[in-house]
Amino acid sequence: MSVEPIKSIYYRLRNIHLFGAHIRTLHHAFKHKTATPKRQVSNNQDTLLSQSTPRDMEPCLAKPEVQLDDKTNNVAVDAELVEAIMSRRILQSLITMEAWEGYTFAEQKIKIKESHDIYGAVMWPSAVVMGYFLDTHRDTDNLLDKNIIELGAGTGLVSIVASLLGAKVTSTDLPEVLPNLRYNILRNTKGHCRHTPLVTELSWGKELEQHFPQATCRYDYVFAADVVYCHPYLEELLDTFDHLCQEGTQILWAMRFRLDRENQFVQWFQSRFHIVELYDLPSLSIKLYRAVRKTQSGQVA
Repeated sequence: MSVEPIKSIYYRLRNIHLFGAHIRTLHHAFKHKTATPKRQVSNNQDTLLSQSTPRDMEPCLAKPEVQLDDKTNNVAVDAELVEAIMSRRILQSLITMEAWEGYTFAEQKIKIKESHDIYGAVMWPSAVVMGYFLDTHRDTDNLLDKNIIELGAGTGLVSIVASLLGAKVTSTDLPEVLPNLRYNILRNTKGHCRHTPLVTELSWGKELEQHFPQATCRYDYVFAADVVYCHPYLEELLDTFDHLCQEGTQILWAMRFRLDRENQFVQWFQSRFHIVELYDLPSLSIKLYRAVRKTQSGQVA
């Protein structure tokens, strides 16, 4: 037997084990919950929205439906929301030679091929969180015919969900990630989406105006999931966000907090963008943000 099938089987068994352990943790948390709100939105939202937040930004930075003051309620809502997100995962009934992950979003079964030899070609949980948000917030974030670009698309899950919801998607990543990304997007969107998604290279901070000129590349949304981690290109990433965001552009960005560097990046990010927290999932160490670019006067662009 070759090395590749053995490696694939190992990762399948590992993922099944981790998924089972996580669900057991969630069930334990449910035993202690005291409330069941409809939807979780961070109770820190009012803190994040300072008094200087412009009035014209208020519609897209809506007040939370439920205010949670009790720590037990926070844990309960986190557990409820994470279980709802994880319920979209399709568990394999058989161990196969191909490493893949399955999810149900936008009324479609999505099959994601992974490549464990490439860091960016592995499914990370922030993408699943964002996919769930897009699928369950079609009323507030209607993606039909919207122009969207995703940074660091990886295996393509977020781009696929956005395409299935009717968006015009440009899915980007580094050259070595593109073959697997292109395969996943074609496999899951062909014949199922309103607009054919574009897969193209984007190296953060490099030749942005040449390849993505601001005069013609105008986006309604910039998506990013798990693009902040221990790499030396955080300043270039921030410059890329800045270049792609114009008047009316919104950023949806999911991030898993691992080290202090993530907190530092959020501070840098807030120097250029107005930001609000949409999800806070302590059990996954993930937060989901919405942001819009500031003008030189500190107002919303």
